[in-house]
Amino acid sequence: MVEHALEQGLAVPDVECDPGLYVTGDPGAVDDAAKEGSLSIRIGLGWAKSHSFTTGQCPVMRYHRGLMQMILNDRAHIAAAVNATVITLDEATVGYKDFDSGAARKFVLNPNELIPL
Repeated sequence: MVEHALEQGLAVPDVECDPGLYVTGDPGAVDDAAKEGSLSIRIGLGWAKSHSFTTGQCPVMRYHRGLMQMILNDRAHIAAAVNATVITLDEATVGYKDFDSGAARKFVLNPNELIPL
């Protein structure tokens, strides 16, 4: 992670992204700090190396047009990227059970068979 590299004084690129979902708290976290939503980092080494640290949301809108063009020109396959599985209406019950059990898949219902398999 970037924070670890900063703590160790390692060279990191000028722009670094640490993607993830950061919440104010997580009662099921592994340690007390994470349960409160706290991130512990050693500022001293980063301060000495003059690194900067910014937060905020990813600028998703910046990428919309390029992504749309890739999809339209069949250069990006979103369903494969998000692990989508097309299922029939008859398979919906199994799909819901798999989803509820934590399957790392997205399910797309295809009741009228309009999506080619």
